[in-house]
Amino acid sequence: MAELMNTHEVAEYLRLKERKIYDLVREKRIPCTRVTGKWLFPKRLIDAWLAEGTEVPKEIGRHARPAPPVIAGSHDPLLEWCVRESGCDLALLAGGSLDGLRRFAEGEAMVCALHVFDPASGEYNLPVVEALGADGVLIEWARREQGLVVAPGNPLSIRAIADLARPGVRVVLRQQGAGSRILLEHLLERAGVALEALNVLDQPARSETDLGQVISEGRADAGLAVAAAAHAFRLDFVPLWQERCDLLIRRRDYFEAPVQALLAFARTPAFTRRAAEMSGYDVAATGRIVWNAP
Repeated sequence: MAELMNTHEVAEYLRLKERKIYDLVREKRIPCTRVTGKWLFPKRLIDAWLAEGTEVPKEIGRHARPAPPVIAGSHDPLLEWCVRESGCDLALLAGGSLDGLRRFAEGEAMVCALHVFDPASGEYNLPVVEALGADGVLIEWARREQGLVVAPGNPLSIRAIADLARPGVRVVLRQQGAGSRILLEHLLERAGVALEALNVLDQPARSETDLGQVISEGRADAGLAVAAAAHAFRLDFVPLWQERCDLLIRRRDYFEAPVQALLAFARTPAFTRRAAEMSGYDVAATGRIVWNAP
């Protein structure tokens, strides 16, 4: 059984009709999250919901054991540097935005880094966090340039997302559930290009840095990633999009020493200088409260 079930799968798992599942979603009585217009149901949260007999999803995590000092979710080069330099004692477990949301909801992480675009609203992160029913606060981490990372000099003249479907262009993808993968699929759909039309590598890149390394080694010609990934490997970059990367933190953990140390370091001149050096970052609003759970 997949970790994230769709509506049909969760209906079969609960032995209910799909119509009943939609009723539970509308009444906010079942753990779920909406990504690119589709409802997804974390299996472990469904199991916990059944075991505890609660009618309000956010109650599932309120009495859980304290979360470990871990930042799960999206990989961000600036965040990685900041964690290392700040001495905040937080560990990074970058497995993609949706993986981070699952780990956060299950109490496996104190913080989730995410950049999930919702085409229906044009919003970043807020729709998926609200749908999850998370008991926390969403803090802006950074605005980032997303675009196509290509070889130095852009020898294949890749200028737009549709160019990825040209014959001979080898594309490296991010893994399913990564924010960059979600954005890529949206941009392809907007351009009228099917993902299946791309010549993709068998193995996806698990981080922004991994994607840059694959292209720098000549194993792929292009991939969607942040500008910092291209800059780190002295690759060319075709900007396409600006996104917002946020940190989701439980309110009870916001004032814990590791989180406060990280956020305090993000207010220093050293942080601002490093963001400028890494390329593609706007940290003018870092630390801004985007959303606070009711």
